Amino acid sequence: MAVSLDILLAGLRAAGEPTRLRILGLLSRAELTVSELTQILGQSQPRVSRHLKLLDDAGLIERFREGTWVFCRLAGGGEAGELSARIVDLLPDDAGEADGDLARLEAVRRHRADAATAYFRANAAHWDEVRQLHVPETNIESVMARLFADRSIGALVDVGTGAGRILELLGPGSTEAVGVDLSHEMLGLARANIDRPDLKHCRVRHADMHSLPFPEASVDTVTYHQVLHFADEPAGVLAEGERVLRPGGLMVVADFAPHTVESLREEHAHRRLGFRDAEVAGWMQATGLDVGEPVHLDGDPLTVTVWHAEKPAIEGARVT
Repeated sequence: MAVSLDILLAGLRAAGEPTRLRILGLLSRAELTVSELTQILGQSQPRVSRHLKLLDDAGLIERFREGTWVFCRLAGGGEAGELSARIVDLLPDDAGEADGDLARLEAVRRHRADAATAYFRANAAHWDEVRQLHVPETNIESVMARLFADRSIGALVDVGTGAGRILELLGPGSTEAVGVDLSHEMLGLARANIDRPDLKHCRVRHADMHSLPFPEASVDTVTYHQVLHFADEPAGVLAEGERVLRPGGLMVVADFAPHTVESLREEHAHRRLGFRDAEVAGWMQATGLDVGEPVHLDGDPLTVTVWHAEKPAIEGARVT
């Protein structure tokens, strides 16, 4: 994509400063809050905020507020987004090492992971009960099941399987099914829940949703049931799901619509307070998926949305 002269000049002026180049390098690796950037850069929040405003004004990054947190990420499209990606590509592979940015970024990631792991460990025994406090699971499950009324499930991967409920729901109609989760406690519950004759072809596996242990184009269905809000980089999580999908395969995501229930972040380790339709659709479309019409299940105070998208079939190939 060609970049107009005005966009080019504005972007280069904004990026042409050491700290702002450091910020672009960091945001190319992770979606970060302002406080996390302040911690990594070792600068005051007002100073970091001024740098972020300049980058935002030039369109090189995006800032968005969720409750009391402000998140930052590289611009995702348009001419300014293309310029931002090109600038990052020009940075050395070891950019940030000399300043200690990469080491501090890794420390931030470890802190996030430790907080999530501690939460899962504390709540593993009553995970289903906790989820029932927010949205009736039967409503969500009904919508997800209807998506397979006129298509086969085939080989299924349930990402962030938790107690294995989606394996129980969709497993009987699958040819094989694997639930992956980082929590050993949750996997223990899932193993117990799928220990029944009609789910002998189902199993669980310890794995990270950012790096699924499956080859490219190896499964027919990928599901994310109330797990994307825990993701450090949700766009990358969905891209990883698309990677393992076969042509003609289906991705299904059930999660919260935008909300302001701050306690879910403070008490239950939610990284994101819901997602907009356009946001999820944009992530899916960016991987080449064909996005279907979302279904909204209104709740008080939380609404759940079920999004789905299909991977285009290879021309001439048979799709089951």
